[in-house]
Amino acid sequence: MKGTWPELAQRWKGALGKYQYVLLVLAAGVALLLLPTGGRRDSPSQPGPPAEAQEAFDLDAFEKKLAQTLSQVKGAGETEVVLTLDGGSRQVLAQDRERDGGGGASSTVVTVGQGSGSQGVVPLQTLAPNFRGALVVCPGGGDPSVRLALIGAVSALTGLGADRITICEGNT
Repeated sequence: MKGTWPELAQRWKGALGKYQYVLLVLAAGVALLLLPTGGRRDSPSQPGPPAEAQEAFDLDAFEKKLAQTLSQVKGAGETEVVLTLDGGSRQVLAQDRERDGGGGASSTVVTVGQGSGSQGVVPLQTLAPNFRGALVVCPGGGDPSVRLALIGAVSALTGLGADRITICEGNT
C-alpha cells in the first residue's frame, strides 16, 4: 500500500461509495441487534400457559350466555338451556419421548422446578369437555321454523349434532 495520503483517501472514498448500501444494511442490522426485545420480565413468575388457558370451563356461565343468545332468536322468547357434559376438562401435558436402540420408545411428563424444591408439570393446553346433549325450553319451541333455528344455533355453538339437541315448548 504505497501511496500518498490523498491517493489513499480517494481510494477509500470510492470503495465507500461503491458499497454504501451494503454498509447501510449492516449498520441497520447492528442497530436492530442492540434494541431491547421486550422479552424480559421484571418479576419472575411461575411457568405455565397464559391466563386464558388456565381458566376452568364454567358450565353454568356457558348455559346462561347460550340462553341469553337463544332468547334473541325471532319467535323463541325467554329460553332455558340445560347442557350435559361427557367428562370434564383436561390438560394436555408436555412429554419428552425417547427411543432406545431396540426400536422401543418411552415417554415421560416434563416437569420444571418452581422453587423451594417443588416440581410442577408443563401444561401445553387445556381442553374443554365435550358436550353430550342439550335441552332448550322456550315458548316458541312448538314452531318448526323456530325449532330449526335453535337447533342450528345450539349445534354451531356446542358442536352437537341435531340428534342430540331437544327443543321443547315451554310456558308463555
